Amino acid sequence: MPSAAEQLAANFNFGNFAKAKELRQRIMFTLGALIVTRIGTYIPMPGIDPAGLARFIGEQGGGLLDIFNTLAGGAVSRMAIFALGIMPYISASIIMQLFTTVFPELENLKKEGAAGQKIINQYTRYGTVGLAAVQAFAIAIGLEHGQGIVLEPGWFFRISAVITLTGGTMLLMWLGEQITSRGVGNGISLIIFAGIVARFPSIIGQELEKARTGAISPLVLIFFAVFAVVLVAVIVFMERAQRRLLVQYPKRQQGNRMFGGESSHLPLKLNVSGVIPPIFASSILLMPMTVAQFNAASLPDWATSVIQVISRGQPLYLFLYGAMIIFFAFFYTSIVFNPEETAENLKKYGGFIPGIRPGKKTAEYIDFVLTRCTVIGSLYLAVVCLIPEFMWQSNVSFALGGTSLLIVVSVTMDTVAQIQSHLIAQQYEGLIKKAKLRGARR
Repeated sequence: MPSAAEQLAANFNFGNFAKAKELRQRIMFTLGALIVTRIGTYIPMPGIDPAGLARFIGEQGGGLLDIFNTLAGGAVSRMAIFALGIMPYISASIIMQLFTTVFPELENLKKEGAAGQKIINQYTRYGTVGLAAVQAFAIAIGLEHGQGIVLEPGWFFRISAVITLTGGTMLLMWLGEQITSRGVGNGISLIIFAGIVARFPSIIGQELEKARTGAISPLVLIFFAVFAVVLVAVIVFMERAQRRLLVQYPKRQQGNRMFGGESSHLPLKLNVSGVIPPIFASSILLMPMTVAQFNAASLPDWATSVIQVISRGQPLYLFLYGAMIIFFAFFYTSIVFNPEETAENLKKYGGFIPGIRPGKKTAEYIDFVLTRCTVIGSLYLAVVCLIPEFMWQSNVSFALGGTSLLIVVSVTMDTVAQIQSHLIAQQYEGLIKKAKLRGARR
């Protein structure tokens, strides 16, 4: 089956695109919103000394700040108003998904459809404000501990930092929702995508400069460039891979007519959890090292030794990182996909898997197949996301690693699929209008 990108390339022509006025408007709106998000990464937070901040960021490289800086499109290194990025909203969304499986009240809201989902989205926004405020306050305290970063430390700076950073996150959240409803693609994912892609030119320039000055071998740089292309192909293949379960619907007779009897498929992706596991694993694993860097002078000797053992590049760090990715892949898959609910919906509409009894047996079979798919998907995620660590040891930038490529490729595939669906819908509307005109003439 050809992918959405292959279908778009085969069916695309500028004539169809010129006629798709709504699609052009959506694309222009998306580009405009993304430009606003990029401008916000260059507006500095008040009360910060740029020279002191640059020195501090250079000293703290290699920790959690690098990951947040990559996801925020470089806003952390400039301590801009969008320094928190969209991560508080993503964290609040995951927490709400977890709560819907724990609290019956939220689960009932989820089952109410659009009205219940609207209330859950409102709770998610409230949670985003709370998480962003806590993280902004922690950042303000951390900046005050740095030498020469904050011009006038104190509660006025802390309050202004909380208001500025929280407001920036809420603006990003609003822009993401607007892109989703009025643009093309998933707005939250596109904001992260734009931040990563925006850093690629400068990072590539830095790597070329390293090769020119002899900091890294040109052959090593060529090898990683070719490997990145191969890695993109592997990611595309694995993200499209799915296990299709045959679903049969029985025939039924109404009067003199026969209905039903058709077959369908229940697709189970190998990687249901997406890019959430590596982001969470990186954040949790690098958090102790980042906290230690903020308080290096006051740490006891045993804590320093532990930090060194689990620092980036060490065997224990690589093992824990891969294990946590696999754990979060299974954990998040269990949250977003419920085999019992899927089996109940199949039973409600008369569908069944051939050879499997509807109801509990179907749920057990779906769970069995999903577990096997998740094993492959989690191992794939672990391998792809461990690649940046070896690149980091080779003095190649972390931002060009597997995690960033995974996000970029996944978002690109989703956006291309939506553009393809808009073009197909526009073609169908044109055919319907022609058919009506011909009918009117007759």
